[in-house]
Amino acid sequence: MTKPVHILFLCVANSARSQLAEGLAKSVFGDMAVIESAGSEPSGKIQPWAIEVLKEEGIDISRNWSKSYEQLSPKFIVQLDYVITLCEEETCPNMASKAKRLCWPIPDPAKAPESEKAETFRKARGQIKEHVIKLKNELEISC
Repeated sequence: MTKPVHILFLCVANSARSQLAEGLAKSVFGDMAVIESAGSEPSGKIQPWAIEVLKEEGIDISRNWSKSYEQLSPKFIVQLDYVITLCEEETCPNMASKAKRLCWPIPDPAKAPESEKAETFRKARGQIKEHVIKLKNELEISC
């Protein structure tokens, strides 16, 4: 078996987009990848709509927590193959790593008005899922 790919999803608060990406990528890649998410300014909580829209996909992130990349295992950081930022309107976090960097500019669904949150989180989930599947296909990792 080949070495699993190591992927880190970064955003600012690690409460919505990067959490969606972590949950979706773990579901899509399975044990073919080691996946984490983090933020440059973690909010300390996961957005309830992030948990809800992934639950609709059969993915449970209710035990995830908002964390800084400084809280990740040094072993994971050293083995990183990809650092993927999900920022659009804000300044994306930057961290020292030899990993390949990708930017998936996704609008922050947490900033949507309350009446639009469900729709906005579902849209972000769909956009992120497309990126994750495309990355998996590009890496030629089969199910």
